[in-house]
Amino acid sequence: MTGRVQLAVIGAGPAGMAAAVEAANCGASVVLIDEQPAPGGQIYRAITSAARPGKAILGDDYENGAKLTDTLAASTVDHWTATTVWQVTPEREIYMTRDGASHRITADAIVIANGATERPMPFPGWTLPGVMTAGAGQILLKTAGLVPQAGLVLAGSGPLLFLIAAQYLRAGGAIEALVETTPRSNYRTALRHLPGALRTPGYLRKGLGLLAELRKHKVRHVKTATRLQAVGDGRLQALRFSRAGRQHEIACTTLMLHIGVVPNVQITRALNLPHDWDALQRCWRPRRDADGATELDGIFLAGDGAGIGGAVVAELEGRIAGLASARALGTLETGKAEARLAAERSRLAQEMAPRPFLDALYAPSPEFLAPPDDTIVCRCEEVTAGQIRSYVGLGCIGPNQTKSFGRSGMGPCQGRLCGLTVSEIIASETARPMAEVGYYRIRPPIKPVTLGELAALHDDQAAAADRSLENAS
Repeated sequence: MTGRVQLAVIGAGPAGMAAAVEAANCGASVVLIDEQPAPGGQIYRAITSAARPGKAILGDDYENGAKLTDTLAASTVDHWTATTVWQVTPEREIYMTRDGASHRITADAIVIANGATERPMPFPGWTLPGVMTAGAGQILLKTAGLVPQAGLVLAGSGPLLFLIAAQYLRAGGAIEALVETTPRSNYRTALRHLPGALRTPGYLRKGLGLLAELRKHKVRHVKTATRLQAVGDGRLQALRFSRAGRQHEIACTTLMLHIGVVPNVQITRALNLPHDWDALQRCWRPRRDADGATELDGIFLAGDGAGIGGAVVAELEGRIAGLASARALGTLETGKAEARLAAERSRLAQEMAPRPFLDALYAPSPEFLAPPDDTIVCRCEEVTAGQIRSYVGLGCIGPNQTKSFGRSGMGPCQGRLCGLTVSEIIASETARPMAEVGYYRIRPPIKPVTLGELAALHDDQAAAADRSLENAS
């Protein structure tokens, strides 16, 4: 590692890879930092592994990731794998851990492309052994080819739920049921956005194709389910839910949950960048301009970490951020940059056309935003929704105060799993808008770091300066 770099890109998913390669092709010196052992991010996880399931199981969209990783491998980008970033400062200092030691570098420009996280789906029993997110299930499939052979139920809402169901079926797995929680009212709300979605009909065709696969395999598909509850003595035994006024129960040993993804705002929050509340997606978006630039000089955003758009949109945003950062660094002439940026923005607008329809259709059900009192919302500290409501009754008016009342958001995940839910509960109890209630104040380290790693901090910038002095003398 060197102490000062020209461009640092954080995250090696589609946005990060595209940004790094684009900037490098424009003559910038680029390092790509990622905590995984290989590029791809979540959506293209294990794409470079020979042992991964093939195209017949994971589909064409997943295989498209190989084009990005091949381009990255052929580029001049310096890819730092197994490196966890735990602090980024407004002065563009990056602190990270690698090989058991911490390092500090400074970049002339940074592209943050750290992706999304799955939205928490809290309901009674969701912490039982045997319950996991659909994203975790997909990781097991992509990295190890693991597929539940019996007793699997998928529950929630959103395209990923249908995709992973189809992938499991192609891999020879068995699915007891897909229990969909999409409210009936969402269909009416989404209908007015349908004309825009038809501008890019490929997304709708893919969705209809996945539903056809489920019907072909005769998978039980329950719609408009409410009042979910995972039940079991010590571990999951069944999923209980209501539909049309009647209670139902499906026996299962594995339950995978999903109600969409939200931007990972830990780094942007720690940088104290402004964030806007997205009332439709029920999440926070860090503020940026059309080229991904933020109010902090030299810091750009790209991909799902700045707003959910999917893999193709993330790649396009990565290219835009890569071009914009190269222009800012002076390695790409302004006139050439504008022409290329205009072309990429046009493609991006086309790919974004279906988003209002998808966002409205798969907006999360209110019952998971403010769950029942006996539901654990902060898994790290085992704080329930009822306890959060009791804190409000004692005068707590914001999520940061809940840390003092009951330690919610102070565990290893630093609020990633409970932040949105805690704020939603407070907003509901106080009848205040989410934009006013706000979010946790995120402080470094944003990822766990050991005292040993801190003690072994290598100031790579200072070391490089020392070497320069030695050479000069």
